[in-house]
Amino acid sequence: MTTQIELRGVNKYYGAFHALKNIDLSIAKGTFVALVGPSGCGKSTLLRSLAGLESISSGDLRIAGELMNGVPPRKRDVAMVFQSYALYPHMTVEENLTYSLRIRGIAKAEAKKAAEDVAATTGLSHLLKRYPRELSGGQRQRVAMSRAIIRHPKAFLFDEPLSNLDAALRVHMRKEIRSLHDRLHATFVYVTHDQVEAMTMADHVVVMRDGIIEQQGAPLDLYDRPANRFVAGFIGSPAMNFIPAIAAEDGKSLILDFGAVKRTLAISRAIEPGRKLIAGIRPEHIGVVEPGHGSFDVPIAFVESTGSSTFIVAATQPELTIVETRRDRVKTGDMIGLSVDPGQVHLFDALTDHLI
Repeated sequence: MTTQIELRGVNKYYGAFHALKNIDLSIAKGTFVALVGPSGCGKSTLLRSLAGLESISSGDLRIAGELMNGVPPRKRDVAMVFQSYALYPHMTVEENLTYSLRIRGIAKAEAKKAAEDVAATTGLSHLLKRYPRELSGGQRQRVAMSRAIIRHPKAFLFDEPLSNLDAALRVHMRKEIRSLHDRLHATFVYVTHDQVEAMTMADHVVVMRDGIIEQQGAPLDLYDRPANRFVAGFIGSPAMNFIPAIAAEDGKSLILDFGAVKRTLAISRAIEPGRKLIAGIRPEHIGVVEPGHGSFDVPIAFVESTGSSTFIVAATQPELTIVETRRDRVKTGDMIGLSVDPGQVHLFDALTDHLI
């Protein structure tokens, strides 16, 4: 596929602070890419660098094959959608949509037709004469996206566009944005701190921390094969369980360290005896069985049901979270057995946190 956006050795400094550290990233044309990570990881700085709102300190940035270092935002042919919508309050929806066309000298009739076409695509046809103050949050966000679409840019850049919406509307807008991408076949770069948004919307997820790319790839590849403990803990909700462990003398099992309590757990491959590890197990990969019939037994500290799922927290140190689909089987204070498939245990080096 044709590369639409390419960064090679990109660094960004704010004085002595190194915000982006040797970023290498290629984004194929028509791909939906999510930049995800905790606050301060550099994802918004990277997006603003693509837009030209921040200048990179070193490295090369290309859009559609053209070097963009030093090129002002208006000449980059990218459209940015902000979380604050950034609509002109004194203009109608139609005027907001056509503004960029009018300042480029496009005829009024042609701009009006373009606005009507885009509004039909994004469900805004009945709102063209309204002002932003007369719209809901979701409608304003659709106007902001429509204003970007009407320009037919080389890439769309989204900076946490759903963070101002309530939970139900966020879920709805996730579907709308993904559907919009599929209709336009455009290049989307989407910044979010919400890994669920990244997992459900993107073709390609880039996980960042402290100004570097920790791992990138298809969402399920990151979920199934995290490169390190940080990615394993960040991707997935509820988060992966982590337990300190040592490889047992037989090399085929682990001694899990729950503080004053130790438990043995079989693993699917041989490990050097005595090696210090961190065992990672996702909550949905732990089964609940009768005491004495699983890998080991634990007491229950807390049970929470959402209807479709039951979350069980074991009274261990560290705590273990288990997700079940069955209801009313256990309660706080019960002793249960936990069944763990050896093939579902992720092993991380205790010193480096890297997957082994």
